[in-house]
Amino acid sequence: MNKPSVAVLALGGTIAMTRGDGAGVVPNLTGEKLVGAVPELQEIAHIDARSFRQLPGAHLQFADLEALADTIRELASSGCQGVVITQGTDTIEETAFVLDRLVDLPMPLIVTGAMRNPTLPGADGPGNILAAVRVAVSAAARGCGCMVVLNDEIHAARFVRKMHSSRPDAFGSPNCGRIGWISEDKVILGLRPPHVEPLVQQPTPADARVGLVKIALGDDGTMVRALTAARLDGLVVEATGGGHVAPSVADALEQAAHDMPVILVSRTGAGDTLAKTYGFLGSEIDLQRRGLIRGGWLDGLKARLLLTLLLRHGVTHRDRIVQAFRPWGGD
Repeated sequence: MNKPSVAVLALGGTIAMTRGDGAGVVPNLTGEKLVGAVPELQEIAHIDARSFRQLPGAHLQFADLEALADTIRELASSGCQGVVITQGTDTIEETAFVLDRLVDLPMPLIVTGAMRNPTLPGADGPGNILAAVRVAVSAAARGCGCMVVLNDEIHAARFVRKMHSSRPDAFGSPNCGRIGWISEDKVILGLRPPHVEPLVQQPTPADARVGLVKIALGDDGTMVRALTAARLDGLVVEATGGGHVAPSVADALEQAAHDMPVILVSRTGAGDTLAKTYGFLGSEIDLQRRGLIRGGWLDGLKARLLLTLLLRHGVTHRDRIVQAFRPWGGD
C-alpha cells in the first residue's frame, strides 16, 4: 500500500527540550529524533523530518514564520501531502494563525507541541506528534486551513487559544470549541471553518511594530499615550466588555488613531466586539466615531498578528485594513 508523504518541521520548544549545561531544559532534540521516538509513524506515512529552527516558542519572529510559509509551499509543490510543525506551546496559537493567513493549500497543515518536556513522566510530545500526523494524512482534514492538534483535540487556528500555563489540556477554542478529535486512531472532524482569503505575501516584508495594550479599571490613557509617542506602526487595544474605555482613554485613543491604525477588540477573549449597542463616552460607538477599527471576534493577540501581517505585506491604507478585518466580524 502506498503511504502518504508527510513533512515534520521542528522549530524547537518544550517538545524538543532536554537537560542543558545549566538549570532547566533547553531545546536540543532534532526533528529526526522527535520522529524517531514515535515508531508508529512509519506505519501511516513516509516521514520527511527536518529541523527548521531550534528555538523556544517565545523566541520566534515574523521572519521565521514567513520563511516557514515559503518552505511549506515548496513542500506542497514537490508532492508532500501534509505538513506537521512542532514548536513551543508559548506561541502555538500565534504561529498557527500566521500560517493560516499566509498559506492557502488544500493539504492539511498542523501545528503541535508538548506541555510536558521529554524528561518528565507523562511527556505528551510523542502522542501529540502521532495524532498530528494522523490528522495530516486524513482526507477529512483537507481544506480546513491550519489546525492545532494537542491532547487528541483538533482546533482551528483562527479560534484556538492557550488557556493554561502548564496542564496537558491547555488549549481551547472559546468562541466555537474544538472542530474535531482523534479517537481509536480515527480522525473525526465535526466542523469545517469557512475559507478566508489569505494575505498576499510580499518577497521582502516591511518592518512593522504593532503594540498591544489591555485596558483596566482606573486606566487614564497613560499607556496609550506612551505607545503613541513611541511612533508605532499600529496599535491593538483590548477594551473592557464589548469594547469600552474611560473618557480619558478614549481621548488618547482618538489621538493615536490620527497617527496609525488602531484596532478595537474585547479583553474578554471571547465574543464579538460590539458595534452599535452602547453610546456613552468611551463606548464602542464613540470609539468608532473617533477612528478606531473594530476587530470583530478576534482576540487581542490575533488582531495584532493580522494587523502586523497586513502592514508587513503592503496593506497600509485604512480602507484596505478595514476590509481585511471584515471576515472576522470587523467593520
